[in-house]
Amino acid sequence: SFLYIDEAFAELTGIQTDLVRMGREIRAQVLAATGIPTGVGIAPTKTLAKLANFAAKRWQKQTGGVVDITDPQRRDKLLRAVAVNEVWGVGRRLTERLGEMGIRTAWQLAEADTWTLRKKFSVVLEKTARELRGTPCLELDSVAPPKQEICCSRMFGQRLHDLAPIREAVASYAARACEKLRAQGSVCKRVRVSIRTGMFNPDEPKFTKGMLCELPYPTDDTRLITQAALAGLDKLYRPGFAFSKAEVLLMDLCGRGEFTDDLFASSQPANSEKVMAVLDSINAKWGRGTLRPGVVPAAPAWSMRRELMSQSFTTRVDQLWRVSAR
Repeated sequence: SFLYIDEAFAELTGIQTDLVRMGREIRAQVLAATGIPTGVGIAPTKTLAKLANFAAKRWQKQTGGVVDITDPQRRDKLLRAVAVNEVWGVGRRLTERLGEMGIRTAWQLAEADTWTLRKKFSVVLEKTARELRGTPCLELDSVAPPKQEICCSRMFGQRLHDLAPIREAVASYAARACEKLRAQGSVCKRVRVSIRTGMFNPDEPKFTKGMLCELPYPTDDTRLITQAALAGLDKLYRPGFAFSKAEVLLMDLCGRGEFTDDLFASSQPANSEKVMAVLDSINAKWGRGTLRPGVVPAAPAWSMRRELMSQSFTTRVDQLWRVSAR
């Protein structure tokens, strides 16, 4: 069985206890620690656990926020009551196409011919139908493997014509990519930097170009990678264009000790690793950007527009709701 709680899955196979009671205990602990109400779904597959979680939230008063559908009869009752668009991975367009076939509930999707679903749609939908029947097809994810490439790409908040603010943006993106690189314990062998103008305004001249920048040795040093990215940008930049986006891509990644050093080639000095460790520890404690490359300003004018960004009520004290009595 799987337990689903607010986007987290846990395998419960072999646990000899009352699963509903355990789910309520977990729910109570999360509520006490965070103040956030959650739903808990318990089922033999991930897709069913997600559906049980939906039911726990939809009928919270009746269920107490915990739904267990490991019993086939309870599972089938829920499948008949839930629309197909509530099934994990079934979006609006897919719902419309399934409706044309007469599939409007989760039960009808579970009962559909799997070969037909694979042929008309995809193997993913076939697996979804099998999971609704109680056959596990989706494994519980373990720790994600290290990425083979790391990219940091942003649209500018406004069109940039001069090289200086674009250099600031590229340095900022390189620093962010290097944070991700060190977080997964990898080093980088090559960097690709690219810039482009807006592609959809017919009145603007178009320009897009990128280039590979070789590093002297595999590294995770923000200073060295930023230097290489900026050197590539200087060669790419062309005056007379209104640039809208820049990208920094770290390539040829490998873990520390997974590459063979050239006996006569230079390698990353130990001091670089110490400096980067201090950099990351300070930013982790005091917030991202506390220490940053000197070329990057604290409040750049080119940063992305965030006027419509959702508020972070659960993580930012300054964004908590204020209630005043009148």
